[in-house]
Amino acid sequence: MNPNVIAHFVSTLYAHAHPFLDPRGKEMRRWPGRAGLLSLLLAATLLFTACASPMTGAPAPVAAPAQEMAPSPSYAVAAEGGPAGYSTGGTAPVNDAAYDAVFFKNYGVNPFIDTEDDHLSTFAMDVDTASYSVARRVIQDGYLPDPASVRVEEFINYFRHPYPGPEEGAFAIHLEGAPSPFGGANYQLLRVGIQAKRIQADERQDASLVFVIDVSGSMAQENRLGLVQRSLRLLVDELRPTDEVAIVVYGSRARVVLPPTSGADKNRILQAINALAPDGSTNAEEGLLLGYQLAEEMLRPERITRLILCSDGVANVGNTGPDSILKRVQGYVDQGITLTTVGFGMGNYNDVLMEQLANDGDGSYAYVDTLEEARRIFVEGLTGTLQVVARDAKVQVDFNPEVVSRYRLLGYENRRVDDEDFRNDEVDAGEVGAGHSVTALYEVKFVKEPVADAPAATVAIRYQDPESGEVVELSQAIRREAFHASFQDASPSFQLDAAVAEYAELLRESYWAQDGSLSAVRELAQRLTGLMDQDPDVLEFAYLVSQAERIAGHE
Repeated sequence: MNPNVIAHFVSTLYAHAHPFLDPRGKEMRRWPGRAGLLSLLLAATLLFTACASPMTGAPAPVAAPAQEMAPSPSYAVAAEGGPAGYSTGGTAPVNDAAYDAVFFKNYGVNPFIDTEDDHLSTFAMDVDTASYSVARRVIQDGYLPDPASVRVEEFINYFRHPYPGPEEGAFAIHLEGAPSPFGGANYQLLRVGIQAKRIQADERQDASLVFVIDVSGSMAQENRLGLVQRSLRLLVDELRPTDEVAIVVYGSRARVVLPPTSGADKNRILQAINALAPDGSTNAEEGLLLGYQLAEEMLRPERITRLILCSDGVANVGNTGPDSILKRVQGYVDQGITLTTVGFGMGNYNDVLMEQLANDGDGSYAYVDTLEEARRIFVEGLTGTLQVVARDAKVQVDFNPEVVSRYRLLGYENRRVDDEDFRNDEVDAGEVGAGHSVTALYEVKFVKEPVADAPAATVAIRYQDPESGEVVELSQAIRREAFHASFQDASPSFQLDAAVAEYAELLRESYWAQDGSLSAVRELAQRLTGLMDQDPDVLEFAYLVSQAERIAGHE
């Protein structure tokens, strides 16, 4: 048999049947189905049967001298990287998707609930902001975000709120209501604003930090690891001499690249960060486990002990899901070691893992798409990122059926808590850092003849003080008469929250926003830029809405 023919066949069979790593280093190409393999094997049998010398009978004809086989024009073009009659593989995302291998989870959309059926609404506090930053990154890339990636509460909580802090305790409650500009003529918006006590940077507790850094091959994409390094340099600049830092990295295996080091030795910390380079697979489980073990050694009373995970979230070695990984480290979480997850990159990105790890690790989840976002997290908001002022914080809103006929909570779908568990202090809820605010919006409809001088809703919050262990509960009510007569009478930050919520509802294709439009949100956002003194976050929001409107118009 001509050896060139054999070589060509074998290479073709290998290309179709052998699994190999995608160029991004994470995805495994699948074996062809049984029908495809059967066809290939049948073709191989026929080829070798026809070309081999028979076992018995007449001798096979003598083959002509072998001649050099010139590659076909198709192969010649393929070798040069151009179009070819034979597929040589590719890296473009399938189905014209914006990105390859991204993972989000759809938690659904809250319905309207009649107060006659259930007048209580209960959820865990949430200070994550990643969903908004992810959407910003996607829109600036020229796409609309995956509806499953949009979490309304994270859009709203991304923005700073001018709520006054508490006079005592961890929280102050601020309630405001006004007619809804988007929900119909008979609907109102109720804003529940909760402000955590603020702590000055020089008053925060000393911190023992373990940076757990993904250095797998995928972190080379878009120079993700480079952005991680630049981001952590910002954080290192904020360290005090009494702080300490250790660094764990993981690719195929995890290892310690910096043992616990004083914040005074910034050069040594920066040298370790600067020396990082991407390589290998992604063993997130081993990296986190080693990070927690190191943090346990650094654990001391009256200090913050926190892991900061920097990754694209795509684990492919060992346990790869949040539940299975958290089972391995739950004991460390119970000791008070908290976890902040910070996402980098898009394409080969696992939002589900990063969000759930932070949720179950008693921490928060942020996404860094620019160095400015890193500055927001690691410089401007460092104290809030590090120091927790309330554990297992929950909110319960009690709507008065004599005033409110129905209500709907915008967002917090994956933060639901059973009503009867509000005072069950064994139920895990949310952790809130110093200076953070938590905002929730409800659409409500009043009964036709509400009872006068009765509360429309009473908001209660319950949390554990992280220092004393004491469980604290406080509440505040709002009456129907306290609602503004018009939406324009509401505070500018209230109006901004309404615009941001509607924007998120439209992006996630909510049933309740099917009659809404990005143009209406854009007009409100542009008006608010003037009312809010050209706040950079509001200016950027107005720009993003106009970009989303433009992209939607071209789809």
